[in-house]
Amino acid sequence: MLLAAGVAGVVVQPVADMHASPAEDAEVISQAIYGSPLELLARKDGWFRVRTEDGYEGWMRAAALRRLAPGEAPYASRGATARVASLFANLYYEPDVTRRAPLATIPFESRLEIARESEAEQRRWLQVRLPDGRTAWIQRGDLSSDAAPLGIAELVEFARRFIGLPYRWGGTSTFGYDCSGFTQMLLRQRRVLIPRDAAPQMSWSGFIAVDRENLQPGDLLFFGSSPDKVTHSGMYLGNGEFIHATTWGRPVVQVSRLDDPHWAQLLVACRRLK
Repeated sequence: MLLAAGVAGVVVQPVADMHASPAEDAEVISQAIYGSPLELLARKDGWFRVRTEDGYEGWMRAAALRRLAPGEAPYASRGATARVASLFANLYYEPDVTRRAPLATIPFESRLEIARESEAEQRRWLQVRLPDGRTAWIQRGDLSSDAAPLGIAELVEFARRFIGLPYRWGGTSTFGYDCSGFTQMLLRQRRVLIPRDAAPQMSWSGFIAVDRENLQPGDLLFFGSSPDKVTHSGMYLGNGEFIHATTWGRPVVQVSRLDDPHWAQLLVACRRLK
């Protein structure tokens, strides 16, 4: 069933899979993380077809999202808000890490609405309103407000924080990235939103082509059997190294070398922001 234009939702699970069709065994083509806004396009048998902020579409379990009431403002769109700056952050029922197990563990970049500060422990805690309407507590050290975009040197250092995180096909979170989900996340730290998949990233109008000999840190690299069959992406770090989420060797975010024969023969394009 198609839904009227403008029907909105918000992700209420730490990470919600987006499938190619409304079936649990269908391919996972992407994900949306906690607190992310969604446009709801259609509904079928306990599933919604959704569109994320980057224009990507897929089918999501209805239980993974909350449908907003007509006229309700998008979650975390007004008032005091913050995003998770740690790779992972625990939400607690009360401002104490020892009394009860966490309510949930949410990934980097999750959005939250701030309800109030704790008066104890030098304001160590913040109470947050969750996307499903409940409240919880989170440690202030796990959060950041919107900061200035990262410069190139800062981005290179930032990218190394993710080394060792698992690879996951369709992944867009610290629970597991795929190659293009990882490069898309890195460019978000520069406040640039690029397409979700590797081939559209390479063709994106906001990039210019650069030669391998002129690579600079922060440039994106694209790999495949030919320029028409791009299947992988990464970010150049300098000194012949690049970082990427890959299954080659070990299925993790890792640093590799461009002179590695495996990658040298697959490199088909290099791109730089205009």
